[in-house]
Amino acid sequence: MKLTLILSGLLLATLPADPLPSWNGNPAKKAIIEFVGKVTTPGSPDYVDPAARIATFDNDGCLWSEQPMYFQAFYIFDRIKELAPDHPEWKDKEPFASVLKDDIKGALAGGEKALLEMAMATHAGLTDEEFRKAVRDWLDTARHPKTGMAYDKMLYQPMLELLAYLRAEGFKTFIVSGGGIDFVRVFAEEAYGIPPEQVIGSSIKAGYELRDGKPVVVKLPELNFIDDKAGKPVGIHQHIGRRPIFAAGNSDGDFQMLEWTTAGEGARFGLLVHHDDAEREFAYDRESHVGKLDRGLDEGPRRGWTIVSMKDDWARIYPQADDN
Repeated sequence: MKLTLILSGLLLATLPADPLPSWNGNPAKKAIIEFVGKVTTPGSPDYVDPAARIATFDNDGCLWSEQPMYFQAFYIFDRIKELAPDHPEWKDKEPFASVLKDDIKGALAGGEKALLEMAMATHAGLTDEEFRKAVRDWLDTARHPKTGMAYDKMLYQPMLELLAYLRAEGFKTFIVSGGGIDFVRVFAEEAYGIPPEQVIGSSIKAGYELRDGKPVVVKLPELNFIDDKAGKPVGIHQHIGRRPIFAAGNSDGDFQMLEWTTAGEGARFGLLVHHDDAEREFAYDRESHVGKLDRGLDEGPRRGWTIVSMKDDWARIYPQADDN
C-alpha cells in the first residue's frame, strides 16, 4: 500500500499509506506494521512465503462484541422462545425454563454444558439451508439490548482494517471461534471478507438424508467438536494443516492458539484485544463470565504478545458509530 506523488512529471516521493487508519499511532500499531513489513519484504531474513502467511482470528470479543453474552446465545434464547409452544416441557426444565423467564444468569448457570444442550435442542433437525436462513433472518431483525444495533453491525472497525491489511499483504485470514462454525459462516464473508471454508468453530454432528427425494445435510443432536482453548490448535491443524504466523484473540480461551502460533520458528505475532473501554464498548477482563482475560494479561507481555488497549489504541470502535 503506497501513495506515489508526482509533480511536473517528476517522481517526488513514495510514501506509505496508512493501512490502519482507525488505530492510534501507539506501539501496538507500529508493532503490527513492522511485523508485516519484515515477513513480506523479499530479501528480509524474516521473509515468509505467501503460502505460509496464515493469520487466525477469534470471533467473539475479537472481531465483534460479546457482552453481556455471546451473540449466538442471544440467537439460541430467541429460538427457544420461538419454539416453546411446541415444547411445553421446557417451562419446568432447566436451562430452558430460565430462558423463558428472561433469567440470563440462571440460563447460563450450567456453563458450557447448558449452552450446548440449548444449541442442540434448537439447531438439531434443521437442514443446512434451513439453519442459514433462520440465522440470517435473525441477524436482519434482532437488536442488541444495550446499543440497539444489529449484531452484525457491532464489528470492530480496527480489526476490519487489520484483516484487509493482512490480505493486501498476501496473508490468508481465518476465523477460529469457540462459537458454532455454521453460525459464523452465515455472516463471515459479508462481514469480514472471510469465506465459509476459512471458518473454524465448534460444531454438532451432521448427517446426510433424502427429504422428499432431495439430498440434504441435517444437523444432529450430538456434539462433534469444541473449538476452544486447547481445541483451537487442534482445529487449526485439522482444517488448515499449517501453523499460523499471526494469531489474534481476546480471552484466555485463545491462549493456546497464541501459544502454539508464537512457538513456531521464525517471525511470529500474537495479539490480544483488551476490553478496557466502558464508554465506547465494555470494560471487562479477569472476573468476566464472558471473554475472561486473566492468564493472557499476566503472561502475554513476557511471551512477546501485543496487548491492544481498545481505549488507547483504537480511534474508533464500530464502523458506523461516531465514537471518535
